[in-house]
Parts: sequence; structure tokens; C-alpha cells
Amino acid sequence: MPMMDFLLALLNDMFFAMIPAVGFALVFNVPQKALKYCAIGGALGHGSRFVMMHWGVPIEWATLGASTLVGMIGIHWSHRFLAHPKVFTVAAMIPMVPGVFAYKAMIALVEINHRGFSPELLALLVENVIKAVFIIAALAIGLAMPGLLFYRRRPVV
Repeated sequence: MPMMDFLLALLNDMFFAMIPAVGFALVFNVPQKALKYCAIGGALGHGSRFVMMHWGVPIEWATLGASTLVGMIGIHWSHRFLAHPKVFTVAAMIPMVPGVFAYKAMIALVEINHRGFSPELLALLVENVIKAVFIIAALAIGLAMPGLLFYRRRPVV
């Protein structure tokens, strides 16, 4: 039965990742025909990160893998539907933005300001800031990687 629980958790994660992907696609004025692809991209990206984290991959590396996957799929869809890859990929990356880690870092900073310095609060602040920065960097690198690989004018080696 644990496999069934994992599959239900994965479907739940993917479904709820579709909602912000479509919401931000609407904010970015993505064409109406592309909205379902933004939702699918958000679900696949967040779902693949969920699976990798379930297998023990740290969230930073899982985010890099998931964002690279979304970038690859976005390039495939851009060739198929004759649109820019960013139409499909940027909104699909939004559900993976590290809001919780940035929030925890900000709360630790406010606590340091309110209560005074303590090594525990500083450690919490630094840990969450570093984790948020690395996740954002993984999103940016993963989004850029397929374009660097497929659209180079010179050979990679």
C-alpha cells in the first residue's frame, strides 16, 4: 500500500502545481491555446522534483533536474507549435520557486531584529537564504541549459 500512497501524493502534488502555473501564464498573457501546456509543464516539473526528492535527491539538485526537464519539453513544444520556448517554460517554473525558504529566512531576520542576536537564529537565517539562492540558481540554470545545448552555433567540445 505505500506505493499507492506515493502515487496519490504525486498526483496531488502535480495537480496543485498546475494551478499556479496556469495563473502565472495568465499574468504573462500566454495565448489561450498554450495554457494547457503550461499546466502540463508545471505538473511535470513539480512532479519530477517530487519523485527525485522522494528518492533522496536534495531539493537543489532535484530542482535543477526538473527545470532542465521542463526546459527540454518547452523546446520540443516550441518547435511543434511554432512559439518561443519561454511561452511554455517560464510559467511552468513558477511552482518551484522557493517561497517557504525565503519566508523562513525573512522570519529569522525579523526575529534577530526583534529579540537580538543568537547563533541559532543566525544559522536558521543563513541556511534558508543559501537554500533559496541555490534553488533559484538551479531554476535559472535549468531553464537556460536546453537553449545552450540546442541553439549553440559552435560545438560544445
